[in-house]
Amino acid sequence: MLVLVAPGQGAQTPGFLTPWLDLPGAAERVAAWSEAIELDLAHYGTKADADEIRDTAVAQPLLVAAGLLSASALGTGFGAVSGHSVGEITAAAYAGVLSDVDALTFVRTRGRAMAEAAAVIPTGMSAVLGGDQDVVVAHLEKLGLTPANINGAGQIVAAGTMEQLAVLSEDKPEGSMKVVPLKVAGAFHTEHMAPAVTTLEAAARALTPADPSVAYVSNKDGQVVASGADVVARLVGQVANPVRWDLCMETFAELGVTGIVELCPGGTLTGLAKRALKGVPSVALKTPEDLDKAAALLAEHAA
Repeated sequence: MLVLVAPGQGAQTPGFLTPWLDLPGAAERVAAWSEAIELDLAHYGTKADADEIRDTAVAQPLLVAAGLLSASALGTGFGAVSGHSVGEITAAAYAGVLSDVDALTFVRTRGRAMAEAAAVIPTGMSAVLGGDQDVVVAHLEKLGLTPANINGAGQIVAAGTMEQLAVLSEDKPEGSMKVVPLKVAGAFHTEHMAPAVTTLEAAARALTPADPSVAYVSNKDGQVVASGADVVARLVGQVANPVRWDLCMETFAELGVTGIVELCPGGTLTGLAKRALKGVPSVALKTPEDLDKAAALLAEHAA
C-alpha cells in the first residue's frame, strides 16, 4: 500500500516552485489560485527570498499550492494520505474533503491568523535530536516548553517563548545530541496559537466538506478519520495542539505501508520514514524530475 504525505512549514526554499510552473497548465492554475486568495503565489515561489517566504501568512498557502500541483501530476493509486501540520490541508484536498480553492482559502486564513497570534510575544521552535522520548518530553515540560511536534525517529520539536528556548539550548535533555533552532515565526501547535483557533472556527463554517476518498491519517493522534466534518474540525484544532507524526507512522505500518511518496517540497517526511519505517521505499518530490521515480513506484504497486 502506497501512502502519500505532505510536508509542513519550514520545507520551503527560495525558488522551489519554479520548475513546477513549467508543467502543462500549472502556471494557469497557480494564477487562478493567486487571484482567489489575493496572494501572488508565483512570485513568492520563484522570486522571493528566504525571509519573504518565512512569513507564515505566505509560507502556508505557498506550501499547499506546491503540494496540490505535485499531487495533480501524480494522479491516483494511493491507499492513504496524511500531512504534517499545514500539510494536512493539502492531504484533505487530495482526499477530496476540500476543493483546491477551499483548501487554499482556508490555509490563507490559517496563515494570517497564526502570524497574528505569533506577533503577540516573541516565540519560536527548536528541534531536539536524540534521547529517550519520555525523558525529552519531561525535560521540555519542566522548562515550560511544549513538545509541539513529536516526529518519531529521535526528533521532537520544542516550542515556547524565546527565553524558554534559550534556556533549552544551554540545558539539553539527558541523552539528546543537540538542539537546533528552527526558522519559523512562532510557537506553532501550542497555547500561543489559541487566538487562531477562534478565527479558523469561523472560517470552517463556510466549508462543505466531503468524506475522504482514501484513508486519511490525522496527525492529532494517528487515527484514520472517515468523516469530512471530523477532518475539518481537526484542521481547526491542530494549530494549537501538538503534531503526533510518530503516531501517523505507526498507523502507516499497521495499514501495511509498502511505499511512501512525499509531495513537493519533499525530503523532510521521507527522511523521518527512512529511520522509523526501515526498508519501506520512498520518493521525495523536490522537482518534476522526481515524478518518474514516483510513477515507477505507482506502477510497481499497480502491478
